[in-house]
Amino acid sequence: MEIWRRKIMTIKKVSDSRVVQTHLIMPSDGNRHNTLYGGNLMRMIDNVSAISFTRHTRSLGVTASMDVLNFIKPLPVSNSVCIETIVSGVGKRSAEIFAKVIGEDLATGERYLAATAFLTFVVVDENAPDIPQLEAETEEERYIMKGYAERRKKRSEDRLADREFQENISIEFPWG
Repeated sequence: MEIWRRKIMTIKKVSDSRVVQTHLIMPSDGNRHNTLYGGNLMRMIDNVSAISFTRHTRSLGVTASMDVLNFIKPLPVSNSVCIETIVSGVGKRSAEIFAKVIGEDLATGERYLAATAFLTFVVVDENAPDIPQLEAETEEERYIMKGYAERRKKRSEDRLADREFQENISIEFPWG
């Protein structure tokens, strides 16, 4: 029954993949500038994005890339960080996830755009059905989705260049 239902459901709304997580930035999350350490933000974004991917595909997937992570404004310790993710483009076996990071000064209520990112996830189960297509409902969703084809083409070109680059990188022991 489940397989039959998944094959018929070929279009899903972008909002069906939306995930929102909010965290208080603690001193242990910070760096020496007393702001959220970038690596911790990357981990949070990857985690939330994985949920969006799985909600949309109902398949097991892995992170293939984080193409663009723009750090726009620092996230100070004791502020909150809110990460919102959606599926922003799909192929047959991969999906692009857009992450929006909003900071909030909890003392004043001021909210600010702190970062944005695009990630690509790939289905790992060879027997999983093709990924459902997307339907945008808001102007923001349409705007984000509008650039998907161009971003996907660039990723493909970059992947080819990366393969050549990787072939010329030594894996020999650097010592002795």
